[in-house]
Amino acid sequence: METTKTRQALLKAIYEELEQAYEDTLEDVLELLKIRKSEDEEDIRDIHAAKNDTTISWEQYKRETA
Repeated sequence: METTKTRQALLKAIYEELEQAYEDTLEDVLELLKIRKSEDEEDIRDIHAAKNDTTISWEQYKRETA
């Protein structure tokens, strides 16, 4: 519940600032949000790739390094 209240307060404060912002500032904010979303999506892909990365067994490692 506290998180919801905090989020609502942040959104309200942001909206009030955006209402007074110049158009180029709004474009900058939008671009930053898109960059952040893209980075988040990339992080999620990297996590999935790491989870699917197969590792070799200790026995196989010893054979390959012998």
